Amino acid sequence: MFAISTKRRILTIRLNQYVKKRTGVGLGDSDSLQNMLSRSLGASTFGNFWRYWNPIWSYYLSLYVMRPLSKWLPQWLAILMTFAVSGALHDLAVTLIKWHLVFFFTPWFSVMGVAVLVTSKLRFNYAGFSWAIRATFNLAIIVACYLLTTLIDEVFVQAYR
Repeated sequence: MFAISTKRRILTIRLNQYVKKRTGVGLGDSDSLQNMLSRSLGASTFGNFWRYWNPIWSYYLSLYVMRPLSKWLPQWLAILMTFAVSGALHDLAVTLIKWHLVFFFTPWFSVMGVAVLVTSKLRFNYAGFSWAIRATFNLAIIVACYLLTTLIDEVFVQAYR
């Protein structure tokens, strides 16, 4: 009798390989920032925007947050939690710089995580448009998420004054 393992074997690539895959150039290359901005802003979906945005940060989020969560949670929830963790780490960084509690990035990044899930579910794809239109779509979604988070923040703050 043969036992078949149902566990997926995940191969981990090194950071420099990941960055090259996302930007087309090696880690530390002078074209890295330009390529990241061009690829992320010009992405054909909002989910793809995040695949190209800040590859060093996304590498570590994938390795230490998304993958472990995916073992125990449904994919959609692991994605949402990864966005929330990223936001919380941004909140922590700003809190340490300003020396007072900041709690804005966690909800904002969570809203953007929901936007990734919704646009993916609706198959919202703008591949047929020019780079400028794709960049406008991606930036518009980010701004809409920011404005929604600001509105939620104002309602929450007013409710507890």
